[in-house]
Amino acid sequence: MDYRLIDYVTYIVTSAFLTIWVGDTLYRNGRPFLVSVFKEDGLADSVNRLLVVGFYLVNFGAAAILINTGGAPGNVADMLKQTVTRVGVVLLILGFMHFNNLMILRAIRRKDRPMPPLNYNPYQPAQPAPGA
Repeated sequence: MDYRLIDYVTYIVTSAFLTIWVGDTLYRNGRPFLVSVFKEDGLADSVNRLLVVGFYLVNFGAAAILINTGGAPGNVADMLKQTVTRVGVVLLILGFMHFNNLMILRAIRRKDRPMPPLNYNPYQPAQPAPGA
């Protein structure tokens, strides 16, 4: 019996489900963070949609490329091994993209915050101003 078709269908359905689920979760829960970064609701919503579209494009593209990895499975165990390996790579790509997006947005957010003074020491109480 040829397990390749079962392998492909299982892989495509699993990858599509995980990508859509993670993308939807990031879209819904990422809005408050993006509003705090960009300080404008309209801009935050636009960036949120653009990030999700890019997320889907990269992950579906990676999943499409990865479908050709591995050979023809000879039995069910080989089929499951290949499918799980490819899904694992898709999950690693999802996680890597999410981490990179958060690091970039964190860097943008930090630019808006004022820097503490050079002589700032959080463990030392503030000295009264001279003449006060």
